[in-house]
Amino acid sequence: MTIQNRVTVEEAEVGLSRLIEQVRQGEEIVLVENGVEVARIVATQEVVIDSAKPKRQGGFWAGRIKEIDPDWWKPDDELADLFEGSESPNDELSGILKAKP
Repeated sequence: MTIQNRVTVEEAEVGLSRLIEQVRQGEEIVLVENGVEVARIVATQEVVIDSAKPKRQGGFWAGRIKEIDPDWWKPDDELADLFEGSESPNDELSGILKAKP
């Protein structure tokens, strides 16, 4: 149900922005000139007053993402050794050769 508000044309000229806000709130404005209704101001479509963002629903990506390796982020010790320069394959081989009598 809409609320009707009767306003003279002179009042509408002065406070049009206020009247538009009332229409947004669901009111219907009737413009009156010399006691006779001459026009109506109504919303062009159903006005939604709730300006909050729509609620997000969880599970949108469920089943769409496949995790290949759960430990992908863990460092690789062999690769780290190559960059850090700890032990090279030649050092390991020379240690074996020195150990034999």
